[in-house]
Amino acid sequence: MFEIRKSTDRGHANHGWLDSYHSFSFGEYYDEQHMGFGPLRVINEDRVNAGGGFGTHGHRDMEIISYVLDGELAHKDSMGTGSVIRPGDVQRMSAGSGVRHSEFNHAKDQTTHFLQIWIQPNVKGIPPSYEEKNFSAEEKRGRLRLIASSDGEDGSVLIHQDAKLYAGLFDGAETASLTIAAGRLAYIHVARGAVTVNGVELKTGDAVKLSDVATVDISNGQQAEVLVFDLVR
Repeated sequence: MFEIRKSTDRGHANHGWLDSYHSFSFGEYYDEQHMGFGPLRVINEDRVNAGGGFGTHGHRDMEIISYVLDGELAHKDSMGTGSVIRPGDVQRMSAGSGVRHSEFNHAKDQTTHFLQIWIQPNVKGIPPSYEEKNFSAEEKRGRLRLIASSDGEDGSVLIHQDAKLYAGLFDGAETASLTIAAGRLAYIHVARGAVTVNGVELKTGDAVKLSDVATVDISNGQQAEVLVFDLVR
């Protein structure tokens, strides 16, 4: 399978302080053809206006990853964690048996642009936990850098699911290939720019679902930032 999801086909909600595009069904946006892919359940591309944010709310039994593209995002939770994440930071919160948190853009004149990613865990009811790491642009330049995995491989943040998440920056002649084991799924999301994936050009916000493929090949980047998910079926 090679199924492209164009940026313009995503769900969209504009709440004034928040402008959000949904790759999968979320909130008031529902599409039975796009409920998730493997354990990947949510990719929301969010833009939070200066001074705006998500008030305190709860989650449980979900792996939640925040990936900032521009600006900064302040996080506080019921575990006592308080932090501000910026481009290059990857934040992982395992909601487990239950956690409450808030997220705000405290800047006075800058929009926060970030991806909110939810992955369904393979265990339930575990104690909630938090982790945050920085992956520099140099680590992602012209390659796919592992940023999340089930075992913390290569310094990645740890998620409770048989999944790996890679991030890469590609421009000009830079290329990368990722081997996908038999029986697994791959999902590629173009966070910005344009890039060719397995011979097909994708642009900002586009994505592609892959199954029964041996490799993901990335080339012809035009100031591209790409996320690649290697997923259990």
